[in-house]
Amino acid sequence: MPKRPLKKRIKYALIHWFTLALIYLVNLFPRRWVLAVTGYLGGVAYHLFRKPRNITLTNLHLVYSDTKTPMEIRALSQEVFKMLGRNAGDIIKGLFIKRLEDFKEIVQVEGEEHLERAFARGKGVIAVTAHLGAFEFTCTYLGLAGYNPLAIGTALKDEKLNKLLVEQRISRGAEAVQRGKGTLRLMKGLKSGRLMLILIDQDTRVKSRFVNFMGRPAATPIGGTLMAQRTGASVVPLYITLQPDYRQLIRIGPEIEIQRTDDEEHDLVVNTQRISDTTEQAIRNNPEQWVWMHERWKTKPGEEIK
Repeated sequence: MPKRPLKKRIKYALIHWFTLALIYLVNLFPRRWVLAVTGYLGGVAYHLFRKPRNITLTNLHLVYSDTKTPMEIRALSQEVFKMLGRNAGDIIKGLFIKRLEDFKEIVQVEGEEHLERAFARGKGVIAVTAHLGAFEFTCTYLGLAGYNPLAIGTALKDEKLNKLLVEQRISRGAEAVQRGKGTLRLMKGLKSGRLMLILIDQDTRVKSRFVNFMGRPAATPIGGTLMAQRTGASVVPLYITLQPDYRQLIRIGPEIEIQRTDDEEHDLVVNTQRISDTTEQAIRNNPEQWVWMHERWKTKPGEEIK
C-alpha cells in the first residue's frame, strides 16, 4: 500500500488523537451534559463547514421544496447538524457499555417480537437499518442481546480509528465484515441461521439498482436483497432515534415480504424498493436525524455498478 502524503498523515493523526481525547473526556461527565455540549458543537460545525452544509441544504430542497419554505428548510438543516452532534456524543459516551442491562438504561427497544419471530423460522435474518440517529447502537443492541450479528460496514479511511471501531463491535458480541468482502462467509452465516446487519441508504460504489427514494431515483445497494432472495432469510427493519426525553428508541418493524419468482432481476428491484421504503418512512418520521450531508443522489442512471 503506497504511503500517504505527509499532509494526510498529519490530518488523520490529529483526528485519531482528538477522538481518543473526546472518548476520555465524555466519560468524565453526565450523559445529558455530554449531549448538550456535542449538540452545541454540531451547531457550530454547521457554520464552519461549508461543503457538508451546502450538500445538506441541497438535499433538503430536493425533497421538501414542495412542502416547506426556504426558512423551514434552513432551520431543519441546522437541526440536522445539532442532532448529529448529540447522537455522535451518545455513541462515544456509550462505547464502554458492555452489559445489556446497562445499555437498556439509555436505550428502549420496541417490537422485539418481530425479530424473535423471524429467527424462529431458522433461515437467518437480515436486519436493515440506516444512518439515522445513533445508528451504531443498533449493532450494540444486537450484539449485547446475544444475536451475534454479522455487521457489514465500509472501512474508515484511518486504519487506527477503523481498528478501534472493529474492536468495540467485537467486544460487544458482533462480528465486523468489511463491505464488499466476505460474501461467502455472509451466505454461510445466513444459511446457518445467523443475523446480518446492513445499511442501504447511501450511494456507494457497490452493486446497485435504481429505486425510488424520497421521490427521486436513487442508486441503492442490492447485496442484502440478493442474499435474502437466494437464502430464504427473513428481512426485518430496525431504526433508532433520539427522543425528546433523551431516551434512544430502537423500533423493530414487521418482517418485510420478499418476492421470489423465476425472474430474479425483477424481484431484485421490487424487493430493494420494499426494503428502501421502510428506510424512507423512518427518515421522514425523523428527518432531523438522518445524514443529509451525504450525496445520496450522486450516481446517475447508467453509472451504477451492475
